[in-house]
Amino acid sequence: MSWNSSAYQQRLEFVTLAILPQVHFRDLCQKFSISAPTGYKWLARYRAGGAKGLHELSRKPRRSPQRFGFLWRNELIALRRKHPRLGVKKLRCVLERSHRRAKKIPSLRTLGRWLKATELTVPPPSRYRPGPLLDPPPLTRPVFPNEVWTIDFKGWFRTGDGQRCDPLTVRDLASRYLLCTTIVAEQSDACVRRAMTSVFRAYGLPHVIRVDNGSPFAGVGPLNLSTLSVWWRRLGIQVEFTRRGKPQDNAAHEQMHRVLKAETASPSAANKRAQQRRLDRWRRQYNTLRPHEALGGATPDALYERSPRLFHLPATSSYPDNWLARQVRPNGWIKFQGKLRFIGRAFARQRIGLQPAEDGAWKVYLDALLIGTLHQCDGSGSIRAAKFRKPTCQKPISASKPVSSLHV
Repeated sequence: MSWNSSAYQQRLEFVTLAILPQVHFRDLCQKFSISAPTGYKWLARYRAGGAKGLHELSRKPRRSPQRFGFLWRNELIALRRKHPRLGVKKLRCVLERSHRRAKKIPSLRTLGRWLKATELTVPPPSRYRPGPLLDPPPLTRPVFPNEVWTIDFKGWFRTGDGQRCDPLTVRDLASRYLLCTTIVAEQSDACVRRAMTSVFRAYGLPHVIRVDNGSPFAGVGPLNLSTLSVWWRRLGIQVEFTRRGKPQDNAAHEQMHRVLKAETASPSAANKRAQQRRLDRWRRQYNTLRPHEALGGATPDALYERSPRLFHLPATSSYPDNWLARQVRPNGWIKFQGKLRFIGRAFARQRIGLQPAEDGAWKVYLDALLIGTLHQCDGSGSIRAAKFRKPTCQKPISASKPVSSLHV
């Protein structure tokens, strides 16, 4: 209190001297150890309000949007407990009727946040009914050629004439042999299937194809399968998906893309035809001239040999006699127990098997692969899709022989 009184007395003494005509204002400010702007401020307050204007003003903000927040919150909580079945929109209408003269009612988002903070909201039950959870298969470490092929799109770029260029690359993981560097019209199932058919006819079928989770390789249905990956499985090829956001699971293929970009697309060719000729020439050099450190300095063509598994059209799926078989319609539905049941567009025109299980449920198979379950209690009738558990790590399967056994 004494400090405030002393400060007030000093200000009063300062302005009493400052209003005198013969006093030099800046010298007076220097004598009182204050700046000139501060001196003018106190002089203006004295002229506007007299001696009362020299007192300290309140530091309280002029406007406080949350000044009545606690009042609204308490009233909202009381209304919620009185009417537990009313939602946020209806509670806000009740507040508006009770406070017609109020300038502003808290928003729906604010009211919902208050109810959630006080745990007075009950989240709606999830409509998603989980299906079977399966362990993701570990990535295969190849020993011989054609055990694992890796497939991916090189990031698109534009040729000299401004056209978009999407190269599809296919490589044998064990021998590093580059099977395909083809520019496709678009990243679609039809374009990739057409290119892969040519590769299968030329080199045979691999045992495993490894892809990422992008389109058209992966889907959103059971086990991340798409129409393309279902076609591969029907050909007798296992499909391995890398972890999402983990390019290191396919690091060798990504490293090849880095070299491809540096040597063929920086800068790009004048048009798509010229770019395709450049890719074909680079692929021949990559396979026949470029030594690989992982192969002990050997070239891929010295180690690669054509797969003995010939390309053929998929045979019709067959199932045990005590199972039911259904043909999936082009839109992904089947007719089962007098109702339409959705299986997935990825399985369009495929023959699936239904194995009876407990509690009236049916396990749904594509050949020997469990893709989900069907339940009579489901009102929608859709399949409860099988999903892979989230892997902690993706370690390759140990091979019987090291990769160095390919060296010649």
